[in-house]
Amino acid sequence: MLHQTNRRGFLVRSGLACAGLSGAAITGAWSGRTSAIEPIARRGPAKFKFSLAAYSYRDLLNGDPPLLSLTDFVNDCAALGLEGTELTSYYFPDPVTEDYLRQLKQQCFLLGLDVSGTAVGNDFGLPPGEERRQQLEHVRRWIEHAEILGAPVIRIFAGHAHHEDTAQAHRWMVEGIEECCDYAGQHGVHLALENHGGPTATADGMLAFVRDVRSPWFGINLDTGNFHSEDIYGDLALLAPYTLNVQVKIRVSGPDGQQQPSDLGRLAEILRAALYRGYIVLEYEESGDPRTECRKHMDQLRAAFG
Repeated sequence: MLHQTNRRGFLVRSGLACAGLSGAAITGAWSGRTSAIEPIARRGPAKFKFSLAAYSYRDLLNGDPPLLSLTDFVNDCAALGLEGTELTSYYFPDPVTEDYLRQLKQQCFLLGLDVSGTAVGNDFGLPPGEERRQQLEHVRRWIEHAEILGAPVIRIFAGHAHHEDTAQAHRWMVEGIEECCDYAGQHGVHLALENHGGPTATADGMLAFVRDVRSPWFGINLDTGNFHSEDIYGDLALLAPYTLNVQVKIRVSGPDGQQQPSDLGRLAEILRAALYRGYIVLEYEESGDPRTECRKHMDQLRAAFG
């Protein structure tokens, strides 16, 4: 067991080195921030598959009536030659029926697509009460939907601090995640926490949840465009060993807010070093026509990660 743990530590340190961190930074990151838990056990070399997030089509899927449906989006994913499609909960009809979910699942299967995952909006920072109960129920409902769809992972948020005592707010978030992870495990679904502002805006903030949430059904949804630190790629490397799903943005921005193209080759190196095996999901957030732009950027992703 000691040998296995040391080997995993070596793999994590290797990933950090690929991100360009100094020896001192690597030692500090490993001993001070990630030693409380084990990385996700991987077997074999890194393996990447490609998917597209429905959020990329948000302007087409919203509206009254919307210009496109999720059925159209799935057809586009197949036309792009993808292995998967990520079906964000925001664009499903309300109410969501089991018949609709099964029809969508059948469409994906006949087109040769996995449902690589789905995503919900939630807030686990709320104190005990009716609002918190509704948030927990919403996530549990989507766990059931994910099981029908065959989606192995749901992107979740930690939420906002609704209490002046940030330690208490953190405990509420951890408790909410653990409660939903218990339910998710009963349905064979993983919950992946996204680095998305607030308490998850930094690598340290994310690692606090990685350290404190105790569930084999928990991990990270790594969004490559949501850190704005001086060392974005170093921060991403710290989280890569705990990542269940990767969403790639085509741009990043540091603390000065200046945007620049994502270094896709460097992202691929980080994920290879972590032995990541899973989906690389393009999440297009720019202003261009997604039906045209996503094809172009997906070709770039394949070239970098191939």
